[in-house]
This record gives sequence, C-alpha cells and structure tokens, in this order.
Amino acid sequence: MPRLKNKTALVTGGARGIGAAIARAFCEEGAQVILTDIDDRSGHAMACEIGATFLRLDVTREADWEAMAARVPAIDVLVNNAGITGLEAASDGPPPAHDPEHASLSDWRAVHAVNNDGTFLGCRYAIRAMRAKGAGSIINISSRSGLVGIPMAAAYAASKAAVRNHTKSVALYCAGQGLAIRCNSIHPAAIMTPMWEPMLGCGPDRAERAADLVADTPQRRFGDPQEVAAVAVMLASDEAAYMTGTELTIDGGLLAGSAATPGG
Repeated sequence: MPRLKNKTALVTGGARGIGAAIARAFCEEGAQVILTDIDDRSGHAMACEIGATFLRLDVTREADWEAMAARVPAIDVLVNNAGITGLEAASDGPPPAHDPEHASLSDWRAVHAVNNDGTFLGCRYAIRAMRAKGAGSIINISSRSGLVGIPMAAAYAASKAAVRNHTKSVALYCAGQGLAIRCNSIHPAAIMTPMWEPMLGCGPDRAERAADLVADTPQRRFGDPQEVAAVAVMLASDEAAYMTGTELTIDGGLLAGSAATPGG
C-alpha cells in the first residue's frame, strides 16, 4: 500500500527543485498534494504534471496563510520548503553582497522574511490544521548552511540555523500539548537544483565547475532532489512516528569530517 495513502500534504515552494521532487514523491506514495508557490505558471504546470492541486501562496504574507487555512483547514503533512539564498541571479546585474560586513539590512531582512517568517507562519498554520486529528508531520527544509558558518551568505546561514532551532521548539511544544504532531528538519547540502545554474553556467567548463563545487564533499558529487524527497516521504509517513525534533543531513558525508587518507 502507498506509504502516504489517505494523507493530505501541503508543500511550499513546490514549483521546482527540491519542493517539486517532494511533491512528486508524495503523489506517487498516494497523498493528496497541495503544491504552493508564487510562480503561478510553473506551479500550475508542475501540479498538472504530477497530479497535485496548485494554490498560490506567498509564505511571507500572513494574509495568504489565513486564506489557506480557510480553504484547506485540515492537513496531515506540511513541508516548509520555500526559501531563498539572497544570491539568486539578478536580471540587471550581479547579486548583492551577503557577507557580514557589506550586506544591507534590507537584503538581510528579505532572506529572513522568506526563510524564517515563512517557516514560522507555516508551522503555526500546520499546528492549527492538525490539532483536530491530534497528529501530523511538519517537515522544515533547513540546510547544511544552518549547521556551519557561511561567510559570503550570512543571512542564508543564519536563517537556516533559525529554522533548525524553531523545528525543535515546535516539536517540544506539540509534545507538551499532548499532540502527536511531529516536527523535524532536513539539512541538504549541494543538491542539483536550478539555484546552482548561475554558478555552473552552460559553457564547456560546466563539468569542471561542478566538480570544483563539490570537491570538499567525500562522495564527490551533487545530491539529487529525489534523494531529499525520499527522506521527506519517510518523515511524512507513519514509519517515523517516534521521530520529532530531529535533524537529518543529506550532504554526501560533508559534515562527517575529512575524507583524506593519512600518508604512509
């Protein structure tokens, strides 16, 4: 039997990348999936392709979450996936500085609005939408960057660290309320999604660039969105009933330490 049969799941930022892979995997496992995004065209197309329902949702807007609660008052699974780095390619020039010395307050706040406010609002919505059943699974997509410092992406690293910690607060709160609502975080490292395209380019040195970007990863490769989706399916399913407040890294061994072999 499909692992998510009879479950309703909402996935934010589901139009592409990791969110799209998770939404697809959930559909394949029998869930009724609500795919949300601010990219209407891509969101509609992806939902149609995988058999999901598309609803527009700006995760930074409280009014959008309130409208979602009125339209979808009960869910079994929420994946807070929508997020930005702040370094997305700008159409009119290079991305803004995001190091601790030169980042502007407005750029800092823009990243935190999506990654932190969006996760907070999503978790609040999910708790209320799951309370009637007294059970559910909240999955927050953090990042390897939430576990270590990233000097040139300070806002992103700080925001993902906050997602990690808020996950634990939500898990403890729900358990304290006597609810079987679980909250866990996933921490992907270099996963091959469209966000990497500006750094990879489309020239003859693309493969070399890709190799350089994962040179410090023990497995020496990018991860695949489907590999993240597989973990999300497990956390969404009843198989993970005793898992809450935990963090799962998907990083090819990056945080395990050095893969170097001592010399003879």
